[in-house]
Amino acid sequence: MKRVGAGIAIVVVAIAAIWMLAGPSPPSFSEVRNRWRPSDLQLLDRNGDTVHELRIDRHGRRLAWTPLDAVSPALRNMVVESEDHRFWSHRGVDLVALIGSIAHAFTNGHGRGASTITMQLAALIESNGRTNARRSIFQKLRQIRAALALERSWSKREILEAYLNLVTFRGELQGIGAASRVMFGKSPHGIDAPEAAILASLIRAPNASRDAVTRRADALLARTEVDVATHDTVAIDVDHAFAAHSRSSALVTLAPHLAERLLRDQTSALRCTLDRDLQNFTADTLRRHVAEVRERRVDDGAAIVINNETGEVWAYVGGAGDLSNAPYFDAVRAIRQPGSTLKPFLYAFAVDQHLLTAASLLEDTPLELSEQRGIYRPLDYDRQFRGMVSMRTALASSLNVPAVRTAELLGLEALAQHLRHLGFHGLREEGDYYGAALALGSADVSLWELTNAYRTLANGGEYSELRLTPAGNDRDSRARVYSPQAAFVISDVLADRASRSATFGLENSLATRYWSAVKTGTSKDMRDNWCVGYTRRFTVGVWVGNSSGAPMRDVSGITGAAPVWLDVMNYLYDRYGGAEVSRPAGVVASAVKFPGSIEPARREWFIDGTEPNSQALRLDNNTARIISPAPGTIIALDPDLAPRLQRIAFEAREAPLNSRWRLDGRSISPATSIFLWAPLPGAHTLSLVDALGRVLDSIPFSVRGANPRALAQDDRDSDKQLE
Repeated sequence: MKRVGAGIAIVVVAIAAIWMLAGPSPPSFSEVRNRWRPSDLQLLDRNGDTVHELRIDRHGRRLAWTPLDAVSPALRNMVVESEDHRFWSHRGVDLVALIGSIAHAFTNGHGRGASTITMQLAALIESNGRTNARRSIFQKLRQIRAALALERSWSKREILEAYLNLVTFRGELQGIGAASRVMFGKSPHGIDAPEAAILASLIRAPNASRDAVTRRADALLARTEVDVATHDTVAIDVDHAFAAHSRSSALVTLAPHLAERLLRDQTSALRCTLDRDLQNFTADTLRRHVAEVRERRVDDGAAIVINNETGEVWAYVGGAGDLSNAPYFDAVRAIRQPGSTLKPFLYAFAVDQHLLTAASLLEDTPLELSEQRGIYRPLDYDRQFRGMVSMRTALASSLNVPAVRTAELLGLEALAQHLRHLGFHGLREEGDYYGAALALGSADVSLWELTNAYRTLANGGEYSELRLTPAGNDRDSRARVYSPQAAFVISDVLADRASRSATFGLENSLATRYWSAVKTGTSKDMRDNWCVGYTRRFTVGVWVGNSSGAPMRDVSGITGAAPVWLDVMNYLYDRYGGAEVSRPAGVVASAVKFPGSIEPARREWFIDGTEPNSQALRLDNNTARIISPAPGTIIALDPDLAPRLQRIAFEAREAPLNSRWRLDGRSISPATSIFLWAPLPGAHTLSLVDALGRVLDSIPFSVRGANPRALAQDDRDSDKQLE
């Protein structure tokens, strides 16, 4: 008893001596909270669920700071009962526990733990979150002094909140956020009493064995009189927690490419526009279908899902995961040749300019064009020609020659500029650089740009940038690219299963049980294949190929990308429903009867004012033709001849009354007589149009060479012609 009394006296003297020790004032609660840095940056989806975790600190596993109100009452109570059951009544030091510890040390040779939660927090703050099991008497006294200071400046709730965030539970798991997420797969507010007892037991001995933790948790539950769990239940929970902890290095990695883009400059969690369930489904679907065609030399893919109204990206899958030879390569933003997926935009441009209608007849016949690289001979996928076809059939069946003729009709630079307005920012060269093959995807685009361009059609011709993070309304940034009427006509063609049956058949991965508009594309040598389409609410884009750019073997858009597109679209429809794109005012239906029964008679959609005057179409009149210059003519200027002696004759056969010449999209003169044009170097498109502006014939030609002394005069002459 004398030794116990002496020990108590020593304690009293030591506590009194604390006040003689100099020490800094403790940091404020706000300072400690603001200093907190998670080891894993979290990318949260639109609902606040984690879609990706990016590890930035390997010294410990910490998640975002957890407010006390976000911790379940059971967990708070268990921690207090286990570590400091008089926490709410003492002022930082539990004298009863401290004296008892000293007495136990003198009678049994070793002491019992007497550190309060406040004392432990003071030590954690001093050591920057790293625990130190052995402390000298001097350090212990400083810890007591710091605890007393904390109690004077912090509330009890702030102390408990900071403690739960700074304390280590097991291994590298620091803070209740990481411990509950890793060991139980829950947020702290969802922890029940048995799980809380396990976590509280780990604080005292983070590296204890399973049996030891189970015994302590059982005892803690009994002490708190929580009669909700048996020993077997606790043992099962401990086994689950320990097994999960062994896999704690496996972070949530549903959006690696987007996380790398959005989190690189972040210091805390960031919410984005993704939907976790949709992201997970899209990634799994892409990987499964890539695996199915892997034997055809395919190793990668990408997919993106956009909410049409808001422009929010709901799924962003930048690669096929471990199937890819370049898993860190973001294929959503990579630029590649888009194949036939650009065709809807050139036809929409032509329809909007009243140059074509869905019933206009175009020639699918052999074509040779003279370009800078030589003679260009476009061919269809099946290397067959179908003669005269309607624009509806040409687009829906993805015929190449009619698309090239349409590009020449529009003018290559005008088409290139139009594509830039749709967000294809990689088209930095003049139209002549890409040639007529621009209509077939000779320019490089990204899946990001391409899918948003299709969204423009889905939104009635209105373009806006995509969004990856929540923001305000984007209506002020929207720009009209097409009239709602032109966008509707093209959408109706892309949704027409019958019209694309000539190439794709009626039953394929483009056929949905609901309204959808869709287009596929395959680039040269089968290096890339695409499928992009939309419903009224969502636009989905898919790319399948090789990250290295190597060609695939016998994989087209219909067999590579389209199955992924169909599965994702079905998922969206089953989850959110769907509806047809509504028909805007200014679109009329008119009966169409094609000459020579080229196609069956039908009712067709037209922009009001462009419908035929009679049921028998006279589009692409068989008699009105350009006879000079010949298609593909290359004209070389002679530098030794005066400009006035060098003219090109524009001549038409049986040009109707009031028809006109249109050069590179600009009207220049009547076409009922020969017109002599002062040539300008470059590639040109000459069109013969009727009084309503409908194209009767169109041919490409080019002019090479220039006399420097004559060029200025040529320009003045040409300007006069175009006035």
